[in-house]
Amino acid sequence: MTPPRRNRRQARQEPAPPAPPPKAENAEAPPRNPERLYTIAGSADGGRAELDLVTLIVARSTPPPAASPEQAAVLRLSAAPLSVAELSAYLQLPFSATTVLITELIAAELVQARASIVRQALPDRSLLEAVMHGLQRL
Repeated sequence: MTPPRRNRRQARQEPAPPAPPPKAENAEAPPRNPERLYTIAGSADGGRAELDLVTLIVARSTPPPAASPEQAAVLRLSAAPLSVAELSAYLQLPFSATTVLITELIAAELVQARASIVRQALPDRSLLEAVMHGLQRL
């Protein structure tokens, strides 16, 4: 007795997705939503605090009820010290918009900006010699 013959199903051919239009080599991607950035960074005077990428931001209080969602997010994130670059990445905002947002929070005394720790260019020679002598005695 021979087993019944089964017809194999053929895989369906899905149409290929259309190719994206070619981009110019030096063209930059347009911003996702410039209106949103304008509403976030819409300060009246345009002044900014002197903030660096590594300036640490620390919250002084919890977010007030009148704070915008972005301001509340900065205050929640900066409960522990975070750099401006990290806040910018977490909020998915450009550095310039983040600095305007942080400047408003500094003016309202809700956050504190701390300069990054600057180390000396060269360590103290006497300290290195003392460590070396201590290691040699071991």
